[in-house]
Amino acid sequence: METIVDKERIDEALELIWVLAEEGHNELDRFSLSSDDPDTNLLTKALIDQDLAMVSDNTIQLTEKGRKTARGLIRRQRLAERLFSDVFEMSDDSVVDDACKMEHILSEELTESVCTFLGHPPTCPHGKLIPRGDCCKKFKIEVTPVVTRLTEFEVGSTGKITFIVPSDPSRISKLNSLGISAGSIIKLIQKKPSSVLQIDETTVAIDHE
Repeated sequence: METIVDKERIDEALELIWVLAEEGHNELDRFSLSSDDPDTNLLTKALIDQDLAMVSDNTIQLTEKGRKTARGLIRRQRLAERLFSDVFEMSDDSVVDDACKMEHILSEELTESVCTFLGHPPTCPHGKLIPRGDCCKKFKIEVTPVVTRLTEFEVGSTGKITFIVPSDPSRISKLNSLGISAGSIIKLIQKKPSSVLQIDETTVAIDHE
């Protein structure tokens, strides 16, 4: 009879086995000690029953089925971390916590879109490899992200504002009054000490947050 364990517990276990393998470890004892699960014996049995992992002596390894599932989870989590860190500039703690939630709900189609949006990043903010997806295989070189921060813009470049994420939400109204809003076409005239933007016939200076 197959051991029934909550899917989220299974997912967390698969991710842990993947991460430990990245670090060069496949010891069952290490897996048990590293897991936050309340019953790792039951969890391990469930992994075996569902053909997601195999145990031999004191080692635990993912099966082909388990590796495929874990790969998807790791890919979604690390892409979410990159999205939250690079685009929304969230704190490291929030990045990790929210990415862990996102990995369970992102569809394959949305994951591919996020990856393309970010320019197929090779690593997460912590330097760990992001498993490549089908969208990445279409490119032989890394492509430029669809969205770039203003601070990474080159002087003289022209672009369209996709969205604004200020540290203080009250700045949105001020920026809007200057003609700086989503959809605006801007040209970067100067980067330091302040960013100087040209919007139509208007030139605006913005202090860096």
